[in-house]
Amino acid sequence: MDAQRLDLPADSFDAVIARFSLQFVPDVQRALVEVRRVLKPGGRFAAAVFSAVERNVFRAAPQAIASRLAGRPFPEPGPGQWALNDPAALGDAFQRAGYRDVGVRSVPFVYRFGSLTEALRNVQESQPPLMRLLDQLSEADRGAAWAEIERTFAAFAGPDGFTGPSEALIAVGAA
Repeated sequence: MDAQRLDLPADSFDAVIARFSLQFVPDVQRALVEVRRVLKPGGRFAAAVFSAVERNVFRAAPQAIASRLAGRPFPEPGPGQWALNDPAALGDAFQRAGYRDVGVRSVPFVYRFGSLTEALRNVQESQPPLMRLLDQLSEADRGAAWAEIERTFAAFAGPDGFTGPSEALIAVGAA
């Protein structure tokens, strides 16, 4: 369902959760207002988004590498994975949408894989925008991108597998 136009009755939910999705909505303010509309009075909305690019190497490095080779900016402006990664701006968006008791906090987490190979496979399978960008590169540049991604990820691989530190922002507000 389009978060900007929820086809749901007002005051119908005690809680709503958006997990790594709010940043992809074209009109975040409209979506926040719509979610607040469907929350019961005092209901809570929690949204998880990625924090700063530099704290999310597993998700950001492949995109940054491919963007550089494609001659594109990274992160690109507009909706996308990094659109809401500023804690102050995220909290402000919640407050402008009418939420009370707004809080935003950083939460570290780790991507774990049995090996570097598994981590690279996950990138291929779980990041369609990256794969579309890589498809736009020449075969040589695509090979160079994967080699650089593998070198970057090698720093997080060891005898116990791949461990990629990451960080999310969790924003919470009450209707």
